[in-house]
Amino acid sequence: MNSQTTIKTAVNAAAQTAEFGRPLQGWRLKAYTIIFEADTKAGRLFDLALIAAVLLSLALVMLESVASFRAPHQHWLTWAEYSFTALFTLEYLMRLACVRRPLRYATSFFGIVDLLAVLPIYLAFFVPEMYALVDVRVLRLLRVFRILKLNAYVAAYMNLGRALRASSTKILVFLSAVLMIVLIMGTVMYVVEGPENGFTSIPVSVYWAISTVTTVGFGDITPKTDLGRAIASLMMLLGWGVLAVPTGIMTTEMAAQRMSEAMGAGGMSGTGEAPTPTTRTCHACLREGLQADSHYCRHCGAPLPEYQRD
Repeated sequence: MNSQTTIKTAVNAAAQTAEFGRPLQGWRLKAYTIIFEADTKAGRLFDLALIAAVLLSLALVMLESVASFRAPHQHWLTWAEYSFTALFTLEYLMRLACVRRPLRYATSFFGIVDLLAVLPIYLAFFVPEMYALVDVRVLRLLRVFRILKLNAYVAAYMNLGRALRASSTKILVFLSAVLMIVLIMGTVMYVVEGPENGFTSIPVSVYWAISTVTTVGFGDITPKTDLGRAIASLMMLLGWGVLAVPTGIMTTEMAAQRMSEAMGAGGMSGTGEAPTPTTRTCHACLREGLQADSHYCRHCGAPLPEYQRD
């Protein structure tokens, strides 16, 4: 019986290795702990240094857009940007090197943000106007919630993400209905107003319908006939409902999430308090928030390595 159990355990371990990739160990495990997890001293220092670099690089990009500042300092601004780009490129490559599934990380939200942090400067060699897009680096500041261990913000972020996933189908159906409405109303306005009143084509009319139903109202195209104004008034009133429905869907889902958490209070720790979320991350599925004493990922079942957390 013991031999069968041993064989079974070995088979399961082999299957998990094949499914989740080569287990992290050695320098890869150490680098992963520092780069991806902010609960360790080294991880906190790394993320703080990274955020300082992001803030400084964003400040330089904004200063470079000021002509009076750029002219006398162009040389060192250029070298500073090249230095930051090299730093962020090295960091991105290290992130890819120390995860089990590099492609999974590269296609994740933070993986795409990290790529966009370095991509514009390379594209600027061919299209200089794209240089200003390096301001997308500001998204990397979302990691500040993990670094400062603001558990309330981490929990709220996770709840918002779950509510968005749960309501995504309803919101998609609603947006599809809105798209059909603006397409129909834009076509109607094209017929009612015509090119002589600025509605030169159906796409232009649909653009007017979108700006009207979203209550933006640029005013670059306005109806001139009484019937057109009546239709525009109807679409303005419809715009209030368009803004309210997604909010209602999200509110309902977040209330359901809160009720589910209240009903699942039996899963709390013996002290009656919910387990404190951490930044410990699964090496296989890259989901974070695992407990410090967990041995397996609760999302994908991958085994978690044992290491001392300081």
